Amino acid sequence: MFTGIVTDVGEITALTPGGQAGDRKFVVKTKHDMTPIAMGASIACSGCCLTVVDKGADWFAVEVSGETLDKTHLGDWQLGRHINLELSLKLGDELGGHLVYGHVDGVGKIVSMTPEGGSVRFVFEAPADLARFIAPKGSIAVDGISLTVNEVEGNRFGINIISHTQAVTTLGKATPGQRVNLEVDMLARYVQRLLEHGRT
Repeated sequence: MFTGIVTDVGEITALTPGGQAGDRKFVVKTKHDMTPIAMGASIACSGCCLTVVDKGADWFAVEVSGETLDKTHLGDWQLGRHINLELSLKLGDELGGHLVYGHVDGVGKIVSMTPEGGSVRFVFEAPADLARFIAPKGSIAVDGISLTVNEVEGNRFGINIISHTQAVTTLGKATPGQRVNLEVDMLARYVQRLLEHGRT
């Protein structure tokens, strides 16, 4: 489990086929000290919870299944790609964002980016089946970043990204048309399920 507070921006330094057909192995360079990180630990990589299968002092490797490559934008990753990283939440850690599970619900895209004072107004487009879970003032994880939704119109939603968030995440170098991993707030899923169940 994670909080959506990015703790490093890593870089893909190697990629090779994984152990199974269609799988892929990525090596990620990081500023995190990997010494205390156990083999098998979970790290959120641009919002996707992945398992450490190998590591060094300043790098770690993960294997990604063909299913995950298809359902996220991890299939787009190439050498030099920068990704948001967050180590898993420990009991007693501060919950600075919201509860993020690292289970990507779908892939959206950046529609537009407009400077507004010291921030940038991003408009994202979500897959139609996820739009019903996105609400104004609600939480959403975009490439693993915990963000608060400003407004929703159809399957598009707007978020103001402050300069700090731009500086410490990949959104600082984002471009319109770029694909992003989306994870909706789990509370919204449960509310929707209750509403559906109440109608049956």
